[in-house]
Amino acid sequence: MDLIRIFLAEDDVDDQELFYDFLRHRTDLKLMPPVENGVCLFHVLESIAANNELPHFIILDQNMPKRGGLATLQLLKKHERYSCIPVMIYSTYADDVLKKSGREMGAAMVVQKPITKEEYNKMIDLFLKLDYQRI
Repeated sequence: MDLIRIFLAEDDVDDQELFYDFLRHRTDLKLMPPVENGVCLFHVLESIAANNELPHFIILDQNMPKRGGLATLQLLKKHERYSCIPVMIYSTYADDVLKKSGREMGAAMVVQKPITKEEYNKMIDLFLKLDYQRI
């Protein structure tokens, strides 16, 4: 079985560390190196030559410098090569407005950032389950 490649765009180093510390034990995932914003995400995606090496899922922090989560989501969904990659927006404050906007723009999920290992794993499991049901 191929590992599920997950790409995280997150500018906060502490949140990056939590994400990787809490999920590195999973045997079903390949956690790709994080990037700090949507601009960097596109640079890395464009450097991946083979479509079968693109991430299976992308997680975007809403509040990042240069290009935040919703703006990055909008560009991903407009780009033919990346539009089919399921995207999650997560934020410290995931209010109803953000959730509605994210869903309308094509996010698979919009959630509040988890804080425990258990919550991170539940978030990933739900994300994987939702999107594999769609594919």
